[in-house]
Amino acid sequence: MQTSTSTSTRTRTRTRAVEPTETGSPLGPPPTHARAVALYAGLVVVPASIAVLLLTALPTLFGLRTGPAPAPPSAAAPLGGTGGVDPFLALLRTMPVVLIASRVVVRGARRLRQPESVGQIVAGVLLGPSLLGWLWPAGYAWLFPAALAPLLDGLSQLGLVCYLFLVGYEFDTGPLRRRGATLLTVGHASIALPFLLGIALAAALYRPLAPAGVPFTAFALFLAVAMSVTAFPVLARILDEHGLSRTGLGTVALSSAAVDDITAWCLLTLVAAQSHGGGPARTAVTVVLTLAFAAAMLFLVRPWLVRHPPNGTTAIVCGLLLSALATDAIGIHPIFGAFLYGVVLPRRSASLTRVAGRLRAVSVPVLLPLFFVSAGLHTRFGLLGTNLRQWAWVGLIVLVAVLGKGVGSALAARAVGAPRREAMALGALMNCRGVTGLVVLSVGLSLGVISTACYTMLVAMALVSTAMTAPALARLGYRV
Repeated sequence: MQTSTSTSTRTRTRTRAVEPTETGSPLGPPPTHARAVALYAGLVVVPASIAVLLLTALPTLFGLRTGPAPAPPSAAAPLGGTGGVDPFLALLRTMPVVLIASRVVVRGARRLRQPESVGQIVAGVLLGPSLLGWLWPAGYAWLFPAALAPLLDGLSQLGLVCYLFLVGYEFDTGPLRRRGATLLTVGHASIALPFLLGIALAAALYRPLAPAGVPFTAFALFLAVAMSVTAFPVLARILDEHGLSRTGLGTVALSSAAVDDITAWCLLTLVAAQSHGGGPARTAVTVVLTLAFAAAMLFLVRPWLVRHPPNGTTAIVCGLLLSALATDAIGIHPIFGAFLYGVVLPRRSASLTRVAGRLRAVSVPVLLPLFFVSAGLHTRFGLLGTNLRQWAWVGLIVLVAVLGKGVGSALAARAVGAPRREAMALGALMNCRGVTGLVVLSVGLSLGVISTACYTMLVAMALVSTAMTAPALARLGYRV
């Protein structure tokens, strides 16, 4: 009886710790139209205008390159070892190692109250040249021979495409329809400040870290996007673990993160267009085609799918792959098409839900770890070595990313009426970059916009900012 009473007391205490003070939205009553316009102008339009001004003025002030970027590399970089190896047999021995290592490290991350993505990123780094390749070069070359690179890269990209489709399919637009203006302000404000700081930081990082021939505009835009992104799916998992999914804070955080990520994906299309060269005309064509594709998916494909929902796995997967192929043909990454296809699929279909569940059962535990390992193979902390200047750049990147995202989100929440505690919690949550941040970085690396050294620094930033989320929530009283 004593034990039962004690357990009940601890449960009540824990419930009080994880629930916010408000049962509804922590943002307070919706602002008047005039106040909403003023808030959006001050929190979003002003910093965005300053960012555009810097983007156009900095190249002239510092004599930075503004010409077209060279073509991105057409093939995956070799991993290790030599040729003469059957890629399929190499995959058969590599995949079990990858999956087991990922599971072990993820369990360790959970014990430390960290999200799965932190463990998966760490697993990829441990299996890559930063640790395994440094400690045991022969074992690394045997596990990841050069012949395996194209096959591993293809499977990892397929897992990524499937994962982004699932993120789009599980995206809930309800809160956006109910409080769209307020959430749009918070979501865009959480991008505006880190975006501005990212462009300012790019002026310092361009010469030492940008690849040769990449224009400043493409490099600065990419760095700004990498600073601005939030990991929507990882954020959902953290909210669930802290008992915040169905609270006002959880709703605002998820909705703001959704606005944040959709805007970041749109900005990333500009980076992709810039990286392909061809000047403003080529960029304008890519943007117009992207908007036309999005409009066609939302206003033509979506109504047709509502009337004629695909009923089988084959139909859904073919639609997913064709959408990914369409955005690749436009000149942007296939993940954009996959995400948008997931968004436009109807939700009230038992067959679609079953197919999504089957796809998740295969892609998340089997294919997605290959993406993290592929990312880890390109992460080379050895390039930084003992160079204090390089590690100082890492510290600066982390500081700018964390302060920009956290402060920007918290200030926006306070401006629209959130109490101080909830505003600070929202800032901590929006700082989580996780798998979405890594996806953005992999796109930048594949486009040739950033160097391997810069990619490594940004991976460290994504890892640190994600790992900070749970401890920051605990400090604010939101404990698991």
